[in-house]
Amino acid sequence: MTRSPLLFAIAAGLAFLAGPAAAGAAGLVPAPAVETPADGVFRLSAHTPVVVPADDPGARAAAAYFTQLIARSRGLGLEVTQAGAAPAVSFRRGGPVGEGYRLDAGPGGLVITATDDAGLFYGGVTAWQLATAQAGRGAAEIAGVHIEDAPRFAWRGLMLDSARHFQSPDYIKALLDRMARAKLNTFHWHLTDDQGWRLEIRKYPRLTEVGAWRVPAGAGPAQDIDPKTGQPRRIGGFYTQDQVREIVAYAAARHIAVVPEIEMPGHATAAIAAYPRLGTTQPPPSGPSSDWGVFDDLFNVDEATFGVLQDVLDEVMALFPGRYIHVGGDEAVKIRWKASPAVQARMRELHIASENQLQGWFTARIEQYLNAHGRALIGWDEILEGGVAPSAAVMSWRGTDGAIVAAKMGHDTVLAPAPTYYFDNRQGADPGQPPGRGSVIDLRQVYDFEPVPAALSAEQARHVLGVQAQIWTEHVRTEDRVSKMLFPRAYAVAETGWSPASRRSWTDFAARLGPEIARERALGAATSDFPGQVVTPDPHSRRSQELKLCSDRFALNLEDDAPARGPRAVFLVDIMNPCWIWEGADLTGVRRLTASVGQLPFNFQLGEAAQQIRLAPPATPDGELLARLDGCTGPVVATLPLAPATRSQATSVLSGALTPTEGRHDLCITFTRPKLDPLWVLNRLTLGEPPRER
Repeated sequence: MTRSPLLFAIAAGLAFLAGPAAAGAAGLVPAPAVETPADGVFRLSAHTPVVVPADDPGARAAAAYFTQLIARSRGLGLEVTQAGAAPAVSFRRGGPVGEGYRLDAGPGGLVITATDDAGLFYGGVTAWQLATAQAGRGAAEIAGVHIEDAPRFAWRGLMLDSARHFQSPDYIKALLDRMARAKLNTFHWHLTDDQGWRLEIRKYPRLTEVGAWRVPAGAGPAQDIDPKTGQPRRIGGFYTQDQVREIVAYAAARHIAVVPEIEMPGHATAAIAAYPRLGTTQPPPSGPSSDWGVFDDLFNVDEATFGVLQDVLDEVMALFPGRYIHVGGDEAVKIRWKASPAVQARMRELHIASENQLQGWFTARIEQYLNAHGRALIGWDEILEGGVAPSAAVMSWRGTDGAIVAAKMGHDTVLAPAPTYYFDNRQGADPGQPPGRGSVIDLRQVYDFEPVPAALSAEQARHVLGVQAQIWTEHVRTEDRVSKMLFPRAYAVAETGWSPASRRSWTDFAARLGPEIARERALGAATSDFPGQVVTPDPHSRRSQELKLCSDRFALNLEDDAPARGPRAVFLVDIMNPCWIWEGADLTGVRRLTASVGQLPFNFQLGEAAQQIRLAPPATPDGELLARLDGCTGPVVATLPLAPATRSQATSVLSGALTPTEGRHDLCITFTRPKLDPLWVLNRLTLGEPPRER
C-alpha cells in the first residue's frame, strides 16, 4: 500500500496533536481571514468562567453552545455568568458586523467580540476549535492568538436529498450541528421528488399516505415480505409538521437557514400518484417510482392544480420562515404536455408558443405567489430557459454556465455545479467507496473550485451569493453513508464559502484537516477515511472498481438489491455498456477464470438514450459472461454460462476453463443477455480458482 501526498499532510496535522500547542497549529477549518500569534497562553479549566453581558440572550446562546461543545469534547462543566474573575472566556458586543467576529486569547483571558448574534456564535465555535487543538479530556492550553474573521460569501450551503431515501429527524439535527461547527449556514432540504414526498401537508394527507412509501426495485426487495402485511416491505417515511418546526428552530439556533425544495413542474410522480388530477399522465402512476432517472410526469397547468400547489406552499411557508423557497424546475421533460389536448388548449389560450415558455409562465406564476407572501423563489438553472423575473435566484448545477447567464441578467446565483459539488460521486477509486455515481471527485478537486467565474465583471460578480454542495441519495441509502460521502469534502466547501480567496492553500488546508477530523470524530461524527489512498491491487483478483470500464457514459457504483439483511456487494458499471477491462493481466499458466457476478434491476429512466443500448444475443437462454483477449472484439477465451447464478438474488461465483495463453494481455469482460432487466454485473474477476472474500 502506498500513501498519497494528502495522507502525509494529514498525518503531519495529526502529529502535532500530541505536542505542545503552537501558533497556527489549532487546525482551524475554515481558515480565518486574519490569524496572528500573540504572547502567552490562555489556560481553560473547569474553573474558568464564561462571561456574557446582562440581558443579552444572543450572547448567552452563543456561550451556551460553546460550553456544550467543551463539555462533550473535554469534559469541562463551564458556567455561563454575567460576571467572573479573570482569566475568563468573554462574549462581548461591538466590532465586526454580520457574521464576523474578533477573537483575542492570552494569559488574561479569551475574548470574543461581535456586533451580531451569528458573529458571537461563530467566535464561540472557533474558541472551541482552539481548545480542542490537542486531543484529550480536561484542561486545555490555548496559544495566544488574535483572529479577525468574516465570511467571503453569504450563502454557504449543503443540500440533503431526503426524497429518494429518508433520514431521521435526529440525523438531520446532527448534520445541522456539524454544519454549524464548519460555519456552513444554509441547509437546502430536498423534500419531494418522483420517489417520495416527505413533508406532511395537512390539507392533502395522501401526499404522504401514498407518496412517502415505496417498495424498492428488484427481485430481492420483492421477496422481502413484511410479516405484518404479507406484502413486500415498503421503505420511506415523512416529516410531520411538528418535527419540521423543531428542526427549523434547531437550525435557527445555530444560525442556519433552512431552504425547502418542493419540486415543480417536474419530478412530480409521487404527488401525482397521490392525487392523479394534478398531472396529465394516463393511466396515472400507482405510487412513487422505484426507478431512477428523468421522468415525464409533470404537474398540470389548470387552475385547480395551481390551487393545490398554492395551498401546499401556504403550509410550506408557515413551516419555513426563511426568505427563499426552492421550486426545483429542473429536468422537466415536456412529452406529457405536448400530448395533452388540455395543456395545448391552455397554451393557445395564453398565447404561449412552446412548452419551454409554458414552464417559464408556470414558474413565474408560482414566483408571483411567493413574492406576494414576502418570499423569494430560487430554482435550478433550467428556470432561466422560460424566463423569470429578476428577483428570482438561480442555483447553477449544470456547471457554471447557469451562474454566468444568471448574473449577467441580474439574478442572484448560487454555485452548485455538477460534478464537482455533487457528493454522491465517489471520493476515490478504491473498492471500499460507498455506492453512488461512478465518477471520482476527490477532496482536492472540490477544494480547487473557484466559485466566481472569470467571465463575470466585478459588478456582475456581486450576484454570486455563494456555494453549495449536494448529496443526492438515489444510491446512498443509509445515514452513515450520507455522512461519509459529505465529509471531509464538505470542509472544502466550507472553506471556499468562508475564507478569503487569498487565504486558500491546498497544502495548508490538508495540514489543518487532520485536527478538524480528529475533533469531529471525538464527538462521534462519521467521516470517510482519508481520500487519496492508493491500494495495490491483488495481481490475481480484481474487484470491478479495480478494472477499467470500457466506457463511462453512465457509470454508477451500484449496490446489490440483495440480501435484504446484511452486507451487499457494490458494483462499478456503465449501465449503458456493462463492460470491464483488466489491463495487462498476467495469464501465464492460468487455465481457469472465476467471476463473482450479480444481477441488478434495470430501473433507470434514460429516455431516448435507452434505445442506444445494444444487447449481445445469448447462446443459452439466460446468457453468458464472455472473456475476450486483447480488446472487446478479440477472440473469446472463456465462456461462463449465467444459468447457475439465476438461482440467487445476491452474488454468485462462476468458474470455467480459460484458453491457455502466455504473457500479459488485456481481458475484456462482457455479458450476453436476452433482455435489459436484469442487468448482469461483474463483482470480482479472478485468474484461477476463487479467492476468499476480503
